[in-house]
Amino acid sequence: MARPYRLQAEHCFYHITSRGDDRKKIYVSDRDCEKFLEYISLAKAKFNFHVYAYCLMTNHYHLLLETTQANISKIMHYVNGSYTTYYNTKRKRSGHVFQGRFKSLVVDKDIYFLELSRYIHLNPVRAKIVEMPEAYRWSSYLGYLDKKDSLLDLDRIRQCLNIAKNQYRQFVLQVRDKPLDPFKNVYAGFLLGSALFIK
Repeated sequence: MARPYRLQAEHCFYHITSRGDDRKKIYVSDRDCEKFLEYISLAKAKFNFHVYAYCLMTNHYHLLLETTQANISKIMHYVNGSYTTYYNTKRKRSGHVFQGRFKSLVVDKDIYFLELSRYIHLNPVRAKIVEMPEAYRWSSYLGYLDKKDSLLDLDRIRQCLNIAKNQYRQFVLQVRDKPLDPFKNVYAGFLLGSALFIK
């Protein structure tokens, strides 16, 4: 079967997700989550990309990244590979932690940034883990509300948001009980944007 096409270019904005093999847990402890975020931080230093949002769930994760080089596969190979080695060593096991390769969408940041960041931050609410997104520790939501988060590129995020933190909180909470699905507009399995962006 042909491998799905993955666009790689400089200054691309991506939504990345990956699930546990057989939908099993990939984060069992707080330390697991901490280590995964550490690997993203190390990858930032190594590959020079920007982090706009993240959420680590029990058996999958979501990331919003912007590359500065055509290297998204190298970035994610480093992150997933490093975490797999850590996870297997810690638990004296071998084999896959993640289900196949990561999935990526190339995103029109100007149109979909707000919607995707809200979707990511509401993941724990949709999963009924918490009632309010700020109660969840393993997402970037609190960074948007001015809690320190060294992983986020906050200056770039503020430029994309163009709204105050209280307005962003209202924007997220207005669909808390009925989250919208931005992925219904994905084109050709890997593009999310306006007709002009897709063209």
